[in-house]
Amino acid sequence: MEMKKGVDHLAPGEGRSLWVLGGLVTYKVTSEQTNGAYSLFESVTQPQEGVPPHLHHREDESFYVLEGEFEFFDDERTVRGGPGTFVYIPKGNLHGFKNVGDTPGRMLNSQTPGGLHERFFEEIGEEAQDLTKPPVMEGSPDIESVVRIAAKYGTEFPPPPD
Repeated sequence: MEMKKGVDHLAPGEGRSLWVLGGLVTYKVTSEQTNGAYSLFESVTQPQEGVPPHLHHREDESFYVLEGEFEFFDDERTVRGGPGTFVYIPKGNLHGFKNVGDTPGRMLNSQTPGGLHERFFEEIGEEAQDLTKPPVMEGSPDIESVVRIAAKYGTEFPPPPD
């Protein structure tokens, strides 16, 4: 489905979907549609999976939990939340999340301004043919490549502490 500028409507399950490192990301509104103001995605995270600590140098990020149980962490604390939980991360703050439940979790994620996440997902993601299970990966992901590509789009994955 091609996204365009103007008033739009997506029914449940609609939008362009990519598998990104085992998670399903579905575009709900793109930066092109909002003239760069923001982008919004629906994401499905498998049980006990998530995103390691990272920070965005150029955009703020928000998460709204729709289904499941997540832990969100930053430099100073960990917050656990289920459906209805909202987390806002201003740019420059180290953060990450994990689905701590035993079923797939679903969230809305927004980035302000939009665009960088979309280009990052496009470069490392894979078009979703099946929306229910991630494609089988041969071996583990090339983390060095993911870190290098993320840096192009203003996202930094600092090395773990010693």
